[in-house]
Amino acid sequence: MATSSILISTPFLHLPKRGTRLFLPSSSSRTHGFAKREIRVYHLQNRRKFPLLLVAAVGETPVEAESAAGEESAEFDLSRQKISSWVYFSVVLAAVLYALNFIWIDNSTGLGKSFVDAVSSLSDSHEIVMFALTLIFAIAHSGLASFRDQGERLIGERAFRVLFAGISLPLAVSTVVYFINHRYDGVQLWQVQSFPGVHQLVWCSNFVSFFFLYPSTFNLLEVAAVDRPKMHLWETGIIRITRHPQMVGQVIWCLAHTIWIGNSVTVAASLGLIGHHLFGVWNGDRRLALRYGDGAFEAVKKRTSVIPFLAILDGRQKLPKDYYREFMRLPYLSLTILTLGAYFAHPLMQAASFHLHW
Repeated sequence: MATSSILISTPFLHLPKRGTRLFLPSSSSRTHGFAKREIRVYHLQNRRKFPLLLVAAVGETPVEAESAAGEESAEFDLSRQKISSWVYFSVVLAAVLYALNFIWIDNSTGLGKSFVDAVSSLSDSHEIVMFALTLIFAIAHSGLASFRDQGERLIGERAFRVLFAGISLPLAVSTVVYFINHRYDGVQLWQVQSFPGVHQLVWCSNFVSFFFLYPSTFNLLEVAAVDRPKMHLWETGIIRITRHPQMVGQVIWCLAHTIWIGNSVTVAASLGLIGHHLFGVWNGDRRLALRYGDGAFEAVKKRTSVIPFLAILDGRQKLPKDYYREFMRLPYLSLTILTLGAYFAHPLMQAASFHLHW
């Protein structure tokens, strides 16, 4: 236990008895668990006739977890929200959806069908086209993310976010629509949909996979560039389970869909998506290390793991007693509603994708 000394002299100080051990809250800015400082009290005679003089040895006792180097994830403080910001967000969202439909999705005005047709001309194999679409999206998405620091310095955070979304979003839509339209093409490798319990297993896996969304996804005002976008170093919530929740969630989603559909097109899509997110593990750590340096990022890295629950099991991650409260927040309630809504909206998504004939 590290110790230091403090010297206090005052005629108005009421001291505890000699040898008393006091425990005060830690002065750390933020802690995981409960830290406490131990103060031992000693009395000395003051030559200047001050009634009391206190010398104390101060040190921190071991705590359940170390001081946090990162940020609280999925926080949503209603009192700090501005109605004007959410009105602006709604306007931005409507404008983006309109532009996306006009420039990319609508076959009469957009470029989406021409793009998919161009990629489809590479091969008659749906597996190759599916993998190629995934690869194109991955290169654009991870490539832009890799140059985020330089891009933000060059054109600013908001402008770079608009550029990032303007390229990534149309490519993601094309990949998803092609997958929906061709998910049952290719070679059937297995068929287990009629097996007892498979539907329940797949449904639960898909549901859980969305809870592994990276916490920055919840910062909708930053996603839409209403607030200034930031590169966050998260440490609580889902990050306690895995430092790369987006990768874990994508793996769960891919495995569930591959088990359910069981053909070569789904395998191709899953290999592309999982490969993209595995690259994101390395690239994400690299970018955070560059942004936050060896100090803060290395502290978070030591207390977390890529493999889910590993840091908890080997004792590097100390869970506070009220850990469950980190998930009892509005973003996770909203996510639950949206995930259930997406499940029941599957027929609508399939019909809309089929209508495009991509």
